[in-house]
Amino acid sequence: MKKDRIRYSTLCMLFLLLGGLQTSQAQFLKKLKKRVKDTAEETVLRKTEEKVTQKTEKTFDTIIDGKIVKRKRKIKKNPSNKPTPSNTPNSSDEVPGDVTSEIIKPWTKYNFVPGDEIIFEDDLVNEENGEFPSRWDLIKGNAENASLDDENIINLNNRSIVEPLIDSDDYLPEVFTLEFDAYFNDTYFSWQNYGIRLYPNGVQYYEENKGEYYYPIKVFKNGADTQIKIQGNAKIFKGDTKEVSEKFSGWKHIALAFNKRTLKVFVDEYRVLNIPNIKLNPKKISIESYQHAPDGKIMAIKGVRIAKGGKKLYDRILSDGKFVTRGILFDVNKASIKPASYGVINEIVKMMQKHSDFNFSIEGHTDSDGESSYNQELSLQRAEAVKKALVNAGIAQERLQTKGLGESVPLTKNTSAEGKANNRRVEFVKL
Repeated sequence: MKKDRIRYSTLCMLFLLLGGLQTSQAQFLKKLKKRVKDTAEETVLRKTEEKVTQKTEKTFDTIIDGKIVKRKRKIKKNPSNKPTPSNTPNSSDEVPGDVTSEIIKPWTKYNFVPGDEIIFEDDLVNEENGEFPSRWDLIKGNAENASLDDENIINLNNRSIVEPLIDSDDYLPEVFTLEFDAYFNDTYFSWQNYGIRLYPNGVQYYEENKGEYYYPIKVFKNGADTQIKIQGNAKIFKGDTKEVSEKFSGWKHIALAFNKRTLKVFVDEYRVLNIPNIKLNPKKISIESYQHAPDGKIMAIKGVRIAKGGKKLYDRILSDGKFVTRGILFDVNKASIKPASYGVINEIVKMMQKHSDFNFSIEGHTDSDGESSYNQELSLQRAEAVKKALVNAGIAQERLQTKGLGESVPLTKNTSAEGKANNRRVEFVKL
C-alpha cells in the first residue's frame, strides 16, 4: 500500500513536470514565433524604408519647387576604361543585343527606319547645367541644360519653343526623319504634348498668297494629331494606340518620317499617325512644350537627331554591294542595342528572308574619341551584338560574319557632333 502511494506520488510529480515542460515549451515556441514575426516585420519595414529613401532621394534629384536639380552621387567606374566582361563577344548568356529580353520583344514589329545621313545631332555632351543649350536657339519661353537620372537633358518651361541652331530657314530635304526622347508626366494624356513644327515663324505657318495654314504635329504619350487648312477647308488627322495606358510617366521615344508627301509618327514602338498624302513642304524643325497645370512637372527632351533619307536597303545593295546604317544605336561605350534600333533590324530581317542569296559581313565602326584599341574592341562587340539580334530573329548564323574596324575607316574627318555621328555606323557588306 505504501509502495502504491509512492508510485502514485511519483506519477503525479512526473505528470506535473511534463505538464510544466509542455507549458514552458509552448510559451517558448510562442515567444520564438513572436520574435520571428517581429524580425520579419522589422525586415520588411527596413526594406520598405530603404526603398522609400531611395525614391525620395531620386525625387529630390529631379524636382524641387518645379526645378530639376542634380545631386552628386558616388558612381562606380570601370577602372580599366574598357568594355565590361558582360559585353564581350564570348559571353554566352550576357551578350548585348539579346532580343529575347522582355524589354526588346515589344519592338519586334517596329518599322521606323531613320535617314542615313545625319543633318543634326545633339547628345548634350559637355553642356553646363543651368545654361542655355549651346546648339539650340530660343523662339519662345525658356530652356536650360539639366540632369535627370544621370543623363543630360534640355529642361523646358511651359509653352517654350526651341529649334536646332542651323544657319538656314530651309534645310529639310524632301525625305527626312526626326527622332528624340520626350519626358511625359503621370497625367491625363491630353494634358501634355510636344509640338513638332516644320516651318519657321510662330506656332503655325501661313502662306498668305495661297491661303494655306500648317499647324504643328502634337505628340501625346499615346498618340498624335495635326491639321492643315487650305482655302478654308480643314483636314484633321488624329491617331493613337490603346495599348499604352493614359497613366504614364517617364521617357518615350518619338520618331517622325517624311517622304515627299507621306508622314508617319511613332511613339515608342507604336505607329500613331500614317498619312499617305499630306500637302506639306517642310523647311525647318522646332519643338514646343505644353503641360496643363505645369507646377512641379517635368518637360524635357534629349537625344535629338535629324537625318536625310536615302535609297531603300535593297537598292543600295544592288548599286553599291553594301548598305550603311546609322539607325542601329547602342548605349554609350557599350554594345547594348537600344530598342529604337529594331526598325532597321526588322527591315534587314525581312529583306534577308525574302532574298536567300544575301549574306553579309557586319562591320562595326566608331568615331575617333578614346583609344583606338578600345574603339576597335567595342566595334567588334557591337557587330557581334547585331549578329545575335539577327540570329534571334530567325536568320541563320552561317549567313553572317562580323568585323570590328573601330575608327580606322572614317567617312569624314569632320569632328563636329554630326561628323562623329556619321562615322558611328554599322555597314552590311554583301559576301
